[in-house]
Amino acid sequence: MPRSTYYYQPQPETAENLRLLRRLDELYLEFPFFGSRRMAVMLEVNRKRVQRLMRIAGIEALYPKPNLSRPAPGHEIYPYLLRGVSIERPNQVWSTDITYIPMHGGFLYLVAVMDWYSRFVLSWELSNTMETGFCLAALEAAFRFGQPAIWNSDQGSQFTSAEFLAPLKKRGISISMDGRGRALDNVFIERLWRSLKYELIYPGDFASGADLFPALDRYFHFYNHQRPHQALGYRPPADLFPLRSTRKRSSP
Repeated sequence: MPRSTYYYQPQPETAENLRLLRRLDELYLEFPFFGSRRMAVMLEVNRKRVQRLMRIAGIEALYPKPNLSRPAPGHEIYPYLLRGVSIERPNQVWSTDITYIPMHGGFLYLVAVMDWYSRFVLSWELSNTMETGFCLAALEAAFRFGQPAIWNSDQGSQFTSAEFLAPLKKRGISISMDGRGRALDNVFIERLWRSLKYELIYPGDFASGADLFPALDRYFHFYNHQRPHQALGYRPPADLFPLRSTRKRSSP
């Protein structure tokens, strides 16, 4: 092995790239249908740079794409089961998603699990990578509240891996997946990300995970137990979700 490879240390993102990533994240909340070409115009940088930044942030423009039935090697893709389904009770449908969290000097990824009927956030986890492990930890934590009839996610590699799907299959849960590029198939958790970023992440401007973690813990408690939701008749999610569990968490 070449010595240069053995001793290589990954370089952090530059301050300029972090600024662009944050602005890209803000633009995506407003214009999720913008692809790399339009984002490049908005950011006034070249398209290749924008494509790389979009991959880091885990975002893509919302539009139908060809060959949607081709899974990654060893990964399973399931059809979307929720079109036209009436959500009438807690634990009928749970969903999950990952979002990019910009911070001073870097970024983290956040995954959450939500009950569709009540909008109750069942669990969440932070990670500095998009590996499957932190998504699986969030899933296992959510099971402390019971289990859903239907589980919905996007087609990300974290959620289509055999490791992640195994506990769902073991419990006999029906698995549903969004079409690629169709964030509105998981609209409730997309609204959660929008609220979280405008109400906490952007105003807070956090410097590190140690600062962000307790702030997220407080925010999700507020979101579940105090924040009025117009779609719920201005009640908080906890009013509609039974058998609430208290989870002891330790900061990363």
